[in-house]
Amino acid sequence: MKILLAEDESIMLRTMEFRLKKDGHEILCAADGTQALELLRSQTPDLVITDLNMPGASGLEVLQCARETLGLKIPVILLTGTGEVEVVRRARELGVTDYISKPFSPNALSEMVGKYKF
Repeated sequence: MKILLAEDESIMLRTMEFRLKKDGHEILCAADGTQALELLRSQTPDLVITDLNMPGASGLEVLQCARETLGLKIPVILLTGTGEVEVVRRARELGVTDYISKPFSPNALSEMVGKYKF
């Protein structure tokens, strides 16, 4: 499965990339929201995992682009910090598939991604 990972914290991005590659996935990495939007428009990922707060464009903007601008029906998992209940509500309105709260273990991410294998 081709996965677009969008995360501005480099250690977190590399950890998720390592784990998901180990699980056999092809990974596209974006270090900020602008790069995520560029990859989303130029590639055809099967799944998007995006941080909520990133420079350039937020995770909600990435989600909105996938759903409304590009019309993609692919799953989108939002990475959130604790206490962002209102943002999660807005993400659900935009059609987010799932979310995972930081901090999380690589195993938890791997299990969540496993639900979307096709």
